[in-house]
Amino acid sequence: MTWTIQRIPEISGPSRIAAYLTAGGAAVAVAGLILRLLGLHPLELGGVVLRDSLGSRYGIEDLLLLAAPLVTCGLSVAVMLRVGLWNIGADGQFFVGAACAAGVGLYGPAWPVLPMLLLMAAAALAGGAAWIAVPALARLTLGTSEIITTLLLNFVARLGVDYLATGPWRDQRSSVTAQSPRVPVPIPRLPHDWHLGRVHWGVFAVLALAVLLALAFRLTHWGYELRICGANRHAAAYAGMKVRRRLGEAMLLSGAIAGLGGMLELAGTVHRLESGLSNGYGYVGIVIAVLAAASPIGCVVTGLLMALVLSAGTALQADGVPSSAAMALTGLILLFAAVGERLAHYRLAVLRPRASGAAG
Repeated sequence: MTWTIQRIPEISGPSRIAAYLTAGGAAVAVAGLILRLLGLHPLELGGVVLRDSLGSRYGIEDLLLLAAPLVTCGLSVAVMLRVGLWNIGADGQFFVGAACAAGVGLYGPAWPVLPMLLLMAAAALAGGAAWIAVPALARLTLGTSEIITTLLLNFVARLGVDYLATGPWRDQRSSVTAQSPRVPVPIPRLPHDWHLGRVHWGVFAVLALAVLLALAFRLTHWGYELRICGANRHAAAYAGMKVRRRLGEAMLLSGAIAGLGGMLELAGTVHRLESGLSNGYGYVGIVIAVLAAASPIGCVVTGLLMALVLSAGTALQADGVPSSAAMALTGLILLFAAVGERLAHYRLAVLRPRASGAAG
């Protein structure tokens, strides 16, 4: 009898959850030890984090508002992961979508709120898709790595937003030199009797988008072809699937979703175009999509957990933990989660020797 390690290509949902819980527990234990070595009290700080994040209405509102752009960027990356491609440029598409929505909101027609929000959303979708169109064309025609092209366009998008916010679109009535005037068409907030007065309806739009993507991936022929193209493009082409077309559709949809996230953040939370609109949401979205294994519903769960981790880092800084230590603890938790998800694909098995047949 010998022991061996076997790899499991696909793991079940309960196994993935168990892996995350185990990894999260280990990360919290190590983080507590580090805090103790710093002379702090981990149990007290943990209570503060839970109270600030989940123990108050204000904390829950902050958590939901932070999770919305994270989940949207996670969904954007997940769409391309479905076909075996990487969208490292969700941050840039997020900025471009916000800029297109801001242009419509500031200088577009004076329509009622709902038609105006729909027009802003359409502009953001088109802007995000257009921003990834060049990487998509380069990938499909020249074989250029989409990782490099989408990454580099992040910097172009952010510098473009900086130019607009400090130049032609700058708010001349404000002492802040890097922001546009307030967009006059905000997304409506929840009713007051829901006790989440700062949360806007865009949060539920993100949840609806995740459900629609999950249904499309699982129930439609298009989603089936995306999955086959991501698993084996040669087999998909041999089966008569239009592989290049499906790859292009996935890339354009990915950029459009990230652009929509920029519009929701602009009209729902920030209300102005500024360079700080995205706090690295596109990059965090990569982690969310990978940990969720490109599952749209998984992106919702992972995005909420990521928002909780980031909120915990902010709460720790407010309680005297150095910012570098808070960032290190946040990274430690993400590292443990990633390692736990990978280890869940392996199991220890027993190989029993085959019984030899009796000699004839």
